[in-house]
Amino acid sequence: MQFIKLTLCAIVFGAFAISASCQTQAADVIEDVRQRFQAVGVDEVPDFQQHVVPLMGRVGCNGRACHGSFQGQGGLRLSLFGYDFKMDHDGLSERLDTDEPAESYALEKATMVEAHEGGKRMDIDSWEYNIFLRWIEGGAKPVETPQKLVNLKVTPKEVVFTAKEQSQPLKVIAVWEDGTQEDVTPLCRYSTNDDMICSIDEDGIVSSGEVGDAHVVVAYDAAIVPVPILRPVSDQTGDQYPQIASRTEIDQHVISKLRKLGIVPSDVCTDAEFLRRVSLDITGTLPTANQVREFLADSSPKKREQKVNELLETPAYAAWWTVQLCDWTGCSDQFLNNVNPANRQRGSKDWYDWIYKRVADNVPYDTLTEDIVVASSREDGESYRDYSERMSSYAHDKDASFSDQKGLIYYWGRSNFRQTEDRAIGFAYTFMGTRIQCAQCHKHPFDVWTQNDFQEFEKFFARVNFARNGSERNVYNAMIEELGLKGLRGNEQRRAVEKLLKQGKTIPFPELVINKPRVSPAARKKLQQAKAKGRKVNIPAKTAKLLGEQVVDVDNIADPRTALMDWLRQSPTKLFAKAFVNRVWANYFNRGIVEPTDNLSLGNPPCNQELLDYLAQGFMDSGYDMKWVHTQICLSDTYQRSWSPNETNKQDERNFSRAVPRRMPAELVIDALAMATVNDERATNFTSDLSDRALQRTSPPRNANSGADYALSVFGRSTRESNCDCDRSSEASLLQTLFVRNDQDTLKMLDARQSWLAQYFKQNKAKDADQQRIERQRVAGENQFKTLMRQLVKAKRAKNKTQIKNIEKRIEATEKRLDALPKPKKEKLLVDFNPEKVIEEAYLRTVSRFPTDNEREISLAYIQNSKDPSTGMKDLLWALINTKEFMVNH
Repeated sequence: MQFIKLTLCAIVFGAFAISASCQTQAADVIEDVRQRFQAVGVDEVPDFQQHVVPLMGRVGCNGRACHGSFQGQGGLRLSLFGYDFKMDHDGLSERLDTDEPAESYALEKATMVEAHEGGKRMDIDSWEYNIFLRWIEGGAKPVETPQKLVNLKVTPKEVVFTAKEQSQPLKVIAVWEDGTQEDVTPLCRYSTNDDMICSIDEDGIVSSGEVGDAHVVVAYDAAIVPVPILRPVSDQTGDQYPQIASRTEIDQHVISKLRKLGIVPSDVCTDAEFLRRVSLDITGTLPTANQVREFLADSSPKKREQKVNELLETPAYAAWWTVQLCDWTGCSDQFLNNVNPANRQRGSKDWYDWIYKRVADNVPYDTLTEDIVVASSREDGESYRDYSERMSSYAHDKDASFSDQKGLIYYWGRSNFRQTEDRAIGFAYTFMGTRIQCAQCHKHPFDVWTQNDFQEFEKFFARVNFARNGSERNVYNAMIEELGLKGLRGNEQRRAVEKLLKQGKTIPFPELVINKPRVSPAARKKLQQAKAKGRKVNIPAKTAKLLGEQVVDVDNIADPRTALMDWLRQSPTKLFAKAFVNRVWANYFNRGIVEPTDNLSLGNPPCNQELLDYLAQGFMDSGYDMKWVHTQICLSDTYQRSWSPNETNKQDERNFSRAVPRRMPAELVIDALAMATVNDERATNFTSDLSDRALQRTSPPRNANSGADYALSVFGRSTRESNCDCDRSSEASLLQTLFVRNDQDTLKMLDARQSWLAQYFKQNKAKDADQQRIERQRVAGENQFKTLMRQLVKAKRAKNKTQIKNIEKRIEATEKRLDALPKPKKEKLLVDFNPEKVIEEAYLRTVSRFPTDNEREISLAYIQNSKDPSTGMKDLLWALINTKEFMVNH
């Protein structure tokens, strides 16, 4: 594999972050243009890149609502946010008059001398007007060679307010590669990430709002710099902050931020809360009643650590985290129709099994990723026929499995992943947690990437081809003819292939190949001549740029994807590591350190930069050990905080001062309902025997109209339709409430033969004919009685005495018939029934704790007043699974 040496220079993503280590040569800072161009007749000529284009951003000319839109406005189109200097200069040139600068149409429109749909953008003789005027007077020169901005220094680096409606001006210094430093405060674009916490005006003056923390974002040229803004929620800051234990580095970073905000964290949660929370988060599974009893009785000081290690070794851990990796990588049968000719529904199963094996074996995350990114169909020395034979064996050989395949080739075979732009966007989403689709059309508004950067990045994917008929057409055709499939097409061929595969035949499989670089006929002739003379032959360089600006000769690399993998590992931005730890963190805390979790960008900074940096670096230092991340998080006090708030943190859902109750993900809800209602024997092996569990549903179905797939869709399982973590929903809905309360699938769980209730009460399903007949008569009589009672009410309202008398006679006759029917046999207890013990068991298997004395008393009274114990117990269990305490992870 070719390793790309990645430079740490200022051209990478983080080059524009505030840096205390910037060693630019000392130089005087040029005062801002507001001062320099306040007066008319200034000698200085503004620069188009450094002054004019940023000023157009300030006054709104190149915004989405004006000339920066795709259609432009009034016949003028500018690049959105001013990233394309040539386009902007060409567009303005037609509206400039260098002979009579003040009569330039562009100036007359902006000052409303000429009618302007966008309104007045500046006053004549203002400093903004003077900049445009002097630039035109100086010849309206374009940008010949763009200057490189090496740093954007913003002061103060952090703003702390003490009250509402306070203000703090920012000062922004641009440092160019020639050493020039200029105050560009009036030329920046400013925005706030939370206008409830703070606002910022066009002059860079920040104003405080409500208590809490947010960021303002400063944009100038290609730079994006976030500035933290804080307003403490209490006076318990600095020296006034109480002594809080910080057992782990995670705790230290979290407490450091809380200290600034005056937020005191909640206490550590109870053992019962911890066990339920960590079991759901790591394994997607409720603890059994016995596991709760044993954990609460255990007095070992290391029992929480031991429990975490125990859970990380269960098959359920591998299954739950496989589900999430399948979400991020896009495993869906909807887009895998043609990856496996043996079975159209087999693609997601193979994909799931492949990832599951690696999670279970704790394969380092970078290795797992590498086997996706540089996946290859054939093994070394394998022919296409050999490859097809091996792939065919996975379908009929019980000892063979697609999970043994070195690479996950299906990732590249999805029908929504064929175009280079789709691959560029999907790759960045999956492995970098980043949204780059904006850069398809214009400069990214919240990061440094331009449209040209996106187009260059696409080139890394141009030679990747998932060939449905293999890369050797003659061999493929020969195999088709040998199998007697010549002339068959579409579904007819697919059915025949499936039949042959079941007979143990080898069928031709699609193949992932890296196409050779495209070379012009003239260049190919020269290469052939040079090769004939024994010279070393290199294909003419065709370069592509990684998003961090590194240039790679992609046509002289056997597989350009190796450069991508090298870059993921070595990039100083560490987006690869950050994306993973941020998503894992979100699983445990209801939100990421960066939120949304798939939007790591300079304009969307983390709520705790030091915490994210620590986890990312530690993950890398561990050898990308996924279990290291889980262990670090779960053993911190930060994770183990109670959900019960105090006065300082009751509004905090951003800084991890308490556990935030969160609805369980879809798969966990369905499995929790199953585990709460199944018998003890099944519950005991729920983490090891994954059969019939929602965690093993490998793909969103094409039609989720019934059964578990319908339930999963109700609770927001990931649709895996787009490059967005928002494909999975955690929002609550009325439909979810109705499902748990009275959907037939939920009620069947309570009544099933293998249910927990069936352990106590004999369920005689094979009733004889007489019993069935008597039951039908009883139901019919009860229905008739209800109808007659309704009729009686109406007759009394109408005061019809004759009708009242007749109905009362019929009611009396119906009651006699019902009384004459044989009484139903009392249900037989299979075991000794101790109501108090069973009530305790019901609470342990649903909410993972013992009932309070009050709850015991109420439950016992209800069962004793029920028509029979089984009805009382069923109602109690139904009530428990419908509580918020059951449905949320807290």
